[in-house]
Amino acid sequence: MSRNPRGVGFFNSGNRGLAAYTAAHNKNKAGKQGFAMQFRRSDYDVTNTVQVSSVAAVRRAVVELFAQHWPKGNVEQLEVAFRDFERLFTGQYPGYLGCDTLYHDLQHSLDDTLAMARLLAGHDRSHAPAQQLGATRALVGLITALFHDAGYIRQSNESGPRNGAEFTRIHVSRGAEFLAAYLPQAGLAQWAPIATQVIHFTGYEVPFDQIRLDDPLDRRIGHLLGTGDLLAQMADRCYLEKCRDYLYPEFVLAGIAVSTSDSGRFNVQYGSGLDVLRQTPTFFAEIRRTRLDGEFGGAYRYVEALFDGRNPYMEAIESHLKYLREIMRTQRWSLLRRTPTTVTWERNSVQNARMLARDRLRQAMSAARA
Repeated sequence: MSRNPRGVGFFNSGNRGLAAYTAAHNKNKAGKQGFAMQFRRSDYDVTNTVQVSSVAAVRRAVVELFAQHWPKGNVEQLEVAFRDFERLFTGQYPGYLGCDTLYHDLQHSLDDTLAMARLLAGHDRSHAPAQQLGATRALVGLITALFHDAGYIRQSNESGPRNGAEFTRIHVSRGAEFLAAYLPQAGLAQWAPIATQVIHFTGYEVPFDQIRLDDPLDRRIGHLLGTGDLLAQMADRCYLEKCRDYLYPEFVLAGIAVSTSDSGRFNVQYGSGLDVLRQTPTFFAEIRRTRLDGEFGGAYRYVEALFDGRNPYMEAIESHLKYLREIMRTQRWSLLRRTPTTVTWERNSVQNARMLARDRLRQAMSAARA
């Protein structure tokens, strides 16, 4: 999920991953060199144990978690979904070109799916059988997480758009269309009407009170999905750099950073990548109030069932925000010195997106002067 276009942007393999995370945290808490944010690898999850830029690594972690908590679940369907996801995002899926968005790339969707798996597992650990989501809902939730940003991917017969970020305002509806076609092929046709509603918890196209789901458990899947989307992107080790370097070009191409009203007025929502960062603390406060603690009902706490009461996602997010506030106070923007990777289909995706964004800005300014 991106920021509101209208104006507002560990469980690893069994107990081994949890034990490693806990031991490292305890060392760090005691003042020793342990699990500190500065030592976390750029393309690894919040626990520094799963390489979220790798489809194979995330698939292993998610499949193992799924099999542990829902032993009667259909693991084969989940593995097929991972293979289809990789084909879609790498340009090998019939009718699609592959992912070319910098911020909403393959890594983000994998990170989101891993977070979703942990939320689902923590939820069912925390509830009696009658209130659990169960294997099939968990499967549908994971598949929806994998493809929740499929709407950014251009179809091979589409002319006009030169980058998937141009679909930002409608990408959730496009993702719903993809799921409506995909789930019947995956043997889950009866879940297509539900998944195409659930996916809207990751966006802003449909107000929450207009998302039609009859079963409260289906709505709970949506809350977990929206929560996982926010946790994964904001806990990303390079979140701040990605907002500056990758999210801003997407906002430009989407017509969100700068726009021209019907009356011809030139509006600037984000003047630069640094401007995106300056607005990030306010953005997080708003989405925590309205989404994480609002509509989603504090669902982020379910991961704590897997981490002995701790929440590595929220800890990482708070660490990012604390660091950002200090940078904003001192104006030492050079402290944001990581160069994040982006996992996309096309070569030179960063240069291409920046070129397209520069062209779009020139066009917008020329139109404003005319």
